[in-house]
Amino acid sequence: MGNKYGGMTVNERLYVSGLWEKFDKAIAQKDIDLMIAILKEVELNDSNIQAILKSEGFAA
Repeated sequence: MGNKYGGMTVNERLYVSGLWEKFDKAIAQKDIDLMIAILKEVELNDSNIQAILKSEGFAA
């Protein structure tokens, strides 16, 4: 199974998928479950997701 987002940064994945604004709102609302769901939708693995949550100031 190919990764349709291969070689893209997280920001690129969010932009191309049309989820950039939704993700930004999830951060503002501190909605960790929604953030995780969006990041999974752009085909990030759990390790990457935890790193992003940590970088956004959310304890993993």
